[in-house]
Amino acid sequence: MNRNEEFIKLLTSSQSALYACILALLPDRVAAQDILQETNLTLWRKMDEFEIGTNFMAWATRIARYHILNYRRRLSRDRRVFDEPLFEELCEIQSERCDDANAYSDALRRCLARLPADQRELLMSRYSSGGSVKQIAESRQQSVGAISQALYRIRETLVNCVSQQVQGRES
Repeated sequence: MNRNEEFIKLLTSSQSALYACILALLPDRVAAQDILQETNLTLWRKMDEFEIGTNFMAWATRIARYHILNYRRRLSRDRRVFDEPLFEELCEIQSERCDDANAYSDALRRCLARLPADQRELLMSRYSSGGSVKQIAESRQQSVGAISQALYRIRETLVNCVSQQVQGRES
């Protein structure tokens, strides 16, 4: 995979987490979507400055933060805008949250990869658009209860695996 493809993969896979980070600091959904778009444009323009293999989310959230600050400056006459020290503190807290979310997401990806293929397939069937336990049970000629129980066990395995991975990272 070349550098541009790797960058595009990082950019596209980070969109929901990046939007969540922006939205946590800027609770206006429309403004948050605008900031996300501005951030994406800046990320794209500065693609050559990003070093593949480093923390993309940390870099992207730093750029988003500058866009949020600019937006806040434009709204500075509005009394509902937090003062600068409080906003800085909120940014730090949100940055830590985004790092945690990234760690959980990475751990989940690794844990999913460890599952046997049939269990991964069952999860994908259930959580893809329109997947229902009833449909899966019918297609596999099993009871709804059996499918529900299998999904419960798989989710429990994933929760334990992710917890172990994240705790191992924190140690």
